[in-house]
Amino acid sequence: MARHYAWVICCWLLPVMTGTLVAQENTKRFEKVTQRLVQAINAQDYPAARQDFSPALSKVLTPEKSKQIFTDAMNRFGKIEKLDSPRQPAPNQTVFLARCARGDIDITIVLDEQGKLAALWLSSAVPVPDKPATSFRLPFEGRWLVLWGGDRRELNRHHDSPGQRFAFDFLVVDEAGRSHQGEGHQNEDYYAFGLPVLAPADGVVTDVVTGVRDNKPGSMNPAFAAGNTVVIRHREHEVSFLIHLQHGSIRVKCGERVKKGQVLGLCGNSGYSSEPHLHFHVQNTPIVQDGTGLRCAFEKVTVTRDGKSESKTGYAPVKGDIVSPD
Repeated sequence: MARHYAWVICCWLLPVMTGTLVAQENTKRFEKVTQRLVQAINAQDYPAARQDFSPALSKVLTPEKSKQIFTDAMNRFGKIEKLDSPRQPAPNQTVFLARCARGDIDITIVLDEQGKLAALWLSSAVPVPDKPATSFRLPFEGRWLVLWGGDRRELNRHHDSPGQRFAFDFLVVDEAGRSHQGEGHQNEDYYAFGLPVLAPADGVVTDVVTGVRDNKPGSMNPAFAAGNTVVIRHREHEVSFLIHLQHGSIRVKCGERVKKGQVLGLCGNSGYSSEPHLHFHVQNTPIVQDGTGLRCAFEKVTVTRDGKSESKTGYAPVKGDIVSPD
């Protein structure tokens, strides 16, 4: 079982920077600061390790405290030999997986608008399984369309999000490919709205978000992006997220043990969602912003594409599939 060590540097909280930065420039900005930090730590030049600290961080983290934290990390894990590609859970925050001589750590940095370190965390890295050992079923009954799903950006709008890179968006369509009847002005017009959402495997509920109102179709709620949500830990480092559930429909509580196929709630249109659908993904931690996505394949699936149906086992659906439990 992985442990997280108490190397939290600074409890200074900053608002997310306004505006949108070009991804490539943003990555270079973080890489330069992190590379300078790593070089100084490896050289045990602790004054140099503080060169990019913001004034606020410098006040909170004295030279004595920073030296102790960096020394503890070096003693346990050894020199940092390589930095993996960064993942960015927020516009002003980036996480680098640091490959060390005696293990891996996550280096999480927050930069202020002047490019200075406003916050910094060093923590033991959470393992990322090659593939989940859990056997998953589709989290619904009946035939649903895979609106987004697959391993490539053109198939999956979630691809660039580290935790959601293998996520799925599911909705229900009729024979004409329409997701709603009539004009679609009301949630009740949509075929997916109110359908049961099921536990994809046995597990323990770690988080429940409820009380978020459903949107009117076409309107999204960025303040509560996930909307009503159930998070289930199936085993260590295998956690599923079921998102955008219907307001008031969730039937489970934190700490509850659930069985595969158990009804968790109903499909809704809450959060950053423009029409009723189910978002589902699996990652290695229940902390959504720290997660690395895991490729999820479902057991016993009937897949329909171009009018032809086929039974598959251990299948990861892709955009355009119609899928149902076999």
